Amino acid sequence: MKILVIEDEYKVASFLKEGLEENNFEVKTAYDGISAEKLAGAGNFDLFILDIILPDISGFELCRRLKKACPDTPVLILTARGTTNDKITGFDAGADDYLVKPFEFAELLARIKVLLRKSGKIQIAPQILSVADLELDLDRKIARRGNVEIELTAREFSLLEYFMRNKGRVLSRNDIAEHVWDASFDFGTNVVDVYVNFLRKKIDKGFDKKLIHTKMGFGYFLDDR
Repeated sequence: MKILVIEDEYKVASFLKEGLEENNFEVKTAYDGISAEKLAGAGNFDLFILDIILPDISGFELCRRLKKACPDTPVLILTARGTTNDKITGFDAGADDYLVKPFEFAELLARIKVLLRKSGKIQIAPQILSVADLELDLDRKIARRGNVEIELTAREFSLLEYFMRNKGRVLSRNDIAEHVWDASFDFGTNVVDVYVNFLRKKIDKGFDKKLIHTKMGFGYFLDDR
């Protein structure tokens, strides 16, 4: 699953590359149209993500060239230019989708998956995490234990995902706060403990095997041992 990101702002390109690689895509970046054309011609990419504002040629023109050279490879335009006329111009140039900045990364991933499915280049299996009889469907945002669907808030879902991705690892309150909340989180509060207790009641209540555990003095962990 190879993606070429064409973006002249280094920070944005780095953000996209890091986020996509975390989701198991192989990513190359180009910061102008000329280098993008060279990479596209030799890279066998599955998808192009393209900004409109580039230093050498218009992104619309580059889109036309990419679709001419690689007609079966979808192009997703990702740009701050979001007028109706811009979108029409983009689709007329051959773009398969158009997403306006600022954007939610989850929406970008969803659109990428749709384009890849439509192009027939790749079949993407649902992203499901599992520990014992607990399953977390990352695409549909559904948690199940056994045959029982568990209703979670968005924060509880994020907390459970972090636990499951780190099965068996003891996570300190600071670890959890930094990954599930943000860098400005007030570490002096007991919010982490409160949410872990909420989650524990929903995940473990009524089941003989408990999955969420406390390591006194260290933090919390999820495991089926």
